[in-house]
Amino acid sequence: MRSRKFGERKSGGKTLTKSLPKGEWSRVGNGSIADGWSAGTTDVSGPQTEDKFDLMSTPMFEIENLHVNIEDKEILKGVNLTINKGEVHALMGPNGSGKSTLAYVIAGHPSYEVTEGSIRYNGLDILELEADERARKGIFLAFQYPTVIPGVSMANFLRMAVTNTRNARAAEIEAAGGSATKMTPREFRRLMKEKMALLKMDDSFATRYLNEGFSGGEKKRAEILQMALLEPTMAVLDETDSGLDIDALRVVSEGVNALAGPEMGVLLITHYQRLLNYIKPHFVHIMMDGRIVQEGGPELAHELEAKGYELLRAEVTAGAI
Repeated sequence: MRSRKFGERKSGGKTLTKSLPKGEWSRVGNGSIADGWSAGTTDVSGPQTEDKFDLMSTPMFEIENLHVNIEDKEILKGVNLTINKGEVHALMGPNGSGKSTLAYVIAGHPSYEVTEGSIRYNGLDILELEADERARKGIFLAFQYPTVIPGVSMANFLRMAVTNTRNARAAEIEAAGGSATKMTPREFRRLMKEKMALLKMDDSFATRYLNEGFSGGEKKRAEILQMALLEPTMAVLDETDSGLDIDALRVVSEGVNALAGPEMGVLLITHYQRLLNYIKPHFVHIMMDGRIVQEGGPELAHELEAKGYELLRAEVTAGAI
């Protein structure tokens, strides 16, 4: 199987590649884009013309035998994972196990090379899609280390993201022969105020520059606010608990719980069980050395907390798991 890098696209029988220095990839407003890449709009609604029967019989999100390299080093070594609407999955593991790599690959980070396997979203293999195309289909990544954007207020950032998303959705519906109303500035202001109240955010937050001078908790709440406004159907939260004190963790967790529902699948990536005290997962997966080595229900996180990663690693090495 030919290896594929994100950024490669077919055009007239030729492969076109966009290059990007490592570490310069970030989401800017209306989707997941990279410096030097063209930014598309984000439509979280997904396709409007898919057969409903097929969607009912197809997993919403499915990763199969995923192998991923970066700079010729294999990071993911055959990952399998299925997430359906309404499910919350926790992915745990020690540093360097491949958790964040998986998150970036799902979102479409251009530095990673998929050498084998597939990622299917509502039955569609998304590996050939650009990052912004994935975002339009309803895939969202909350970053572990959100980017600071001086000079751009939260309100302007979110207004561009949400209006582009909704207007792109309206255009797709109209192209399919339907009718839709594009989002007005008044409607956006009402929606932003509603979501900020849900996340217990002061109105002054909207006038501040994006992530500039934000505390760890404020940065994570800004990410969850984006999720609330974009309304994805597949949300990946990469170590949302990182750098948070107990109070900030509780507030962020309450926000995630308020947004999670029957139409959204959630993948929580974390090192520690403490996040799962606030956000209760349906399934827990443990990753080591680029593979998911153990799976179970919420009780698995408590077992891991008691056992520790080193003992688990010894059991995996000995073939006991």
